[in-house]
Amino acid sequence: MADEAAVKFILQVLKELIVSTIKKISELDNEVKRLRNNLNMFRGFLQDYTNEPTKSESLKALVTQIRRTVYEGEAIIDEYAIEADRYKSSTVCEKIKNPLRHPTKLLDLAHSIKPMMAMVSDLNEEKEKEKQKQKSGDKERKDGDGSNTAKISKVPIVEEDHVVGFDDDAKKVINLLTRESEELEVVSIVGMPGLGKTTLVKMIFRDPAVYEFDKRAWAHISRDYISQDCNKKEVFLAILDQITDVTDDIRNMTEDRLARKLKRSLEEAKYLIVLDDVWTQSDWNHLQNVFPKNKKKCRILLTSRDKNVGKNDNCKLEYYHLRILDPDESWTLLKRKAFGLEECPQELIKHGRQIAVECGGLPFAIAVIGGILQEKGPESYHWEVISKNVKDYIVEMDQRKITDSFIEWIFNQLPYDLKAVFIYFGVLPEGYRISARKLIRLWIAEEFVQRKGGIHLENTAEDYLECLVNRNLVIVEKWRTDGRIKTCYVHGMIHAFCKKKAVDEIFYHEIKRSDQITDSSSNGDFKMYRGLSIPPNILNNISPEQFGSYVRSFLCFSNDEITSKIASISSFPKTFKLLCVLDGEPIRFTRFPANLVLLVNLRYLFLSIQFDSLPKYVTNLWNMQTLIVKTSKSALEIKGDIVKMVRLRHLETNVSTSFPDPFSRKRNNKKGSLINLRTLSTISPETCSKDVVERVPNLSELGVRGQLSKLFEVKGGSSLFDNVKQLNCLENLKLFNHVVDAQDTKSKIVSPPVKFPSNLKKLTLYGTQLDWMYMSTLGMLEKLEVLKLKENAFKGKHWCTGDGGFRALKILYIGKTDLVNWEASGTHFPNLKSLHLKQCTYLSTVPFGLADISTLWTIELYETNDKAATSAKKIRTNKEDPQTNQGKEFKLSIYPPDHDK
Repeated sequence: MADEAAVKFILQVLKELIVSTIKKISELDNEVKRLRNNLNMFRGFLQDYTNEPTKSESLKALVTQIRRTVYEGEAIIDEYAIEADRYKSSTVCEKIKNPLRHPTKLLDLAHSIKPMMAMVSDLNEEKEKEKQKQKSGDKERKDGDGSNTAKISKVPIVEEDHVVGFDDDAKKVINLLTRESEELEVVSIVGMPGLGKTTLVKMIFRDPAVYEFDKRAWAHISRDYISQDCNKKEVFLAILDQITDVTDDIRNMTEDRLARKLKRSLEEAKYLIVLDDVWTQSDWNHLQNVFPKNKKKCRILLTSRDKNVGKNDNCKLEYYHLRILDPDESWTLLKRKAFGLEECPQELIKHGRQIAVECGGLPFAIAVIGGILQEKGPESYHWEVISKNVKDYIVEMDQRKITDSFIEWIFNQLPYDLKAVFIYFGVLPEGYRISARKLIRLWIAEEFVQRKGGIHLENTAEDYLECLVNRNLVIVEKWRTDGRIKTCYVHGMIHAFCKKKAVDEIFYHEIKRSDQITDSSSNGDFKMYRGLSIPPNILNNISPEQFGSYVRSFLCFSNDEITSKIASISSFPKTFKLLCVLDGEPIRFTRFPANLVLLVNLRYLFLSIQFDSLPKYVTNLWNMQTLIVKTSKSALEIKGDIVKMVRLRHLETNVSTSFPDPFSRKRNNKKGSLINLRTLSTISPETCSKDVVERVPNLSELGVRGQLSKLFEVKGGSSLFDNVKQLNCLENLKLFNHVVDAQDTKSKIVSPPVKFPSNLKKLTLYGTQLDWMYMSTLGMLEKLEVLKLKENAFKGKHWCTGDGGFRALKILYIGKTDLVNWEASGTHFPNLKSLHLKQCTYLSTVPFGLADISTLWTIELYETNDKAATSAKKIRTNKEDPQTNQGKEFKLSIYPPDHDK
């Protein structure tokens, strides 16, 4: 896992070291080669141990020794590699003044290697002895009781989007929500973790029976990273975001102002608010005052593990205790998870029913085991083994122990490649919703993702995440419009398991208070941790020297931003000179910490800044893979020559970004291209020059922000956008038009492009104010699957959709437009799956002809009008007609306008 990633890194550096020293000191070369061979043995041992865990204390001690040796070896070799790289890039004068101490430095390294080699040899002998002991012990146990049944340790808790057996529960709760009482009432769904409380509430929230509520909103109770108290501001924002248009001004409001804003928004409405995962009565006490008691049959729906949560002297509270599944429901769910819509082979039914019963009626347990069975395949042997294990270790255990047992067991069932990325969830704060994109990039920077042939690392990592989701270990909170995972998290008990595992393996350590550092300093393992997770509010009160020199990753999580003292970061390079990951998103820098560029091993860097340029020397970070910069200014300039950052894969900024002339300086193709760069977002229109675009031939995602008329303006027979069209690997293009004044003719796009990159799958237009006739041009994009039109991307009252276009389009999003009449029929958008209309307040009707599109099963209206909503309901009625229905559930979501505006 983390250990093997470290070993692989060492082996790669050693390989380079052998080449660089072979003609210098042959003795060292031999030492390095020998160490390399022994480290290969380490890899095999660590993998064997992880795949076949043991209770042997001597073997556990052995693994701890190996872990320490690996981390120590990584630090020794990495330090030398950094020094050698600096020496190589220095001038002749600098080399004379500060020579690389080849004999001294390399011999010191060789001297450090020798005891490690001796340890390797001893550990190898110890490993063989342990193997022999295990073989003898296994034989004795088998001879003694005639059984060699493997023991299970522990399984996860995850709640599905749809679970068998909840239909009756949903009807009963809906009846509680829709009964005639005009007073505000609270309904609390209670039950142990993993019973499916969140799943049930999702079903209810999507049910047309609750559409009678004018305003509906769902909020998961987010928590402060340090205190674990309910984060009221995040909850208020989550609710407001679903019932009104949340601007940057609203997001920057104080908690008290947000509370007043939310209360005003709900005062005249009949509302349904879902509060998911309310831990304590204190959480509820902090939230309930924002919900007005207006005698409009309003309802609050809670989920909680505690039946005491939700009490209020001023409104009625109704509890709904969620039951476990019966044997038939359990078996139905297990079959669904293992086979989907396919039939279960007859020979598996006996074992399958036994597994279902022994899961104790817990949906999460059934779902997780179903995921394992799906991956194992329909071999009777696997089903029989699992059925025996479940029976042996679940009988006579209480519900909490079942949960604990399942988690460890499922972990042991994971393929080796998935174990490290799974444990990584323990690094995150409990309940933290993380972007899948960010998570994948962190995994890659941590070197948990191994290259497989010509497959991009990001695609491999995405497969890893999907595997964890399919096994019901990771919960998807939001999906992207193209069906990929947007944000995800893990259940609290799974998080606790991953966190403990990370600590046990000296992998990551979470610091919540500064006194934890002092308390832990006496523990030798504390200095060995490879990663630290620290909130920014204590960053200014600690000294980096308190930590060990093995730290490779430094992560900061917080709901609030904090301005950091530069001194606290400037000392990083001295202490954390081997740092590979620095995620400082909540830390605001008032100026660039110059010493940061000494961290040449950095592969992932997130900077939040309050200035508008990055210095030239930022490009000294030649190992960088992901560079993300968020600035409070309106534009950003990167003064360095980013072509020097040869390993760069993703460069993201939140504003229009430009590069200086050195970026476009003529170079030969071998040294002058960022061949690994996949994301470049967002850059200024002027930056889309031929020289720049030629340096990023494999770009997959591009964002351009600024005055787009400059991008499309034809000069000398060509435009800057002609360069963009040459990006044959480009799949995602985002164009944000910056319009200072609607009457400004300079900002008006006179000549939009006739052609786009040939492989474009996703296109986002923002503020472009194009005529609807131009949609025929977009319709000719043969591979376009997702089209998002935001903030008056198109202007005009009439759109008559032309024939023959949008053959591949699956997702259409139209937001904030003055469109009134839209004509379309069933022959248009033949593959459309989802239609999203937001703030189309003038739209008279959603074309009924869209009902004839066989693939269309989702329509969402947000702040439209009654006429558009009525027409969408007619489409739903048509879709639900038994003669036209294809066995699918049509989903229509209607969010009414904000009457307070």
